[in-house]
Amino acid sequence: MTGPAAAGRGRWKSAWLLIPAGLLLVAGANAHLVYVAVTSQPDCVPHLKEAGTSGNYRAAKSAC
Repeated sequence: MTGPAAAGRGRWKSAWLLIPAGLLLVAGANAHLVYVAVTSQPDCVPHLKEAGTSGNYRAAKSAC
């Protein structure tokens, strides 16, 4: 079959290939974000050890 009907089928075939590729890309990006969140730990930052009277905040529970 040639003509416009054949061209339309080609477009649909390529669209059905792009959908799973896009889903795999999103799944891979989410997996990477979960991996980075689980394996990384932020460094300790300086903070007040005691409650300040000047309105400064301190960490609720220090990890350092």
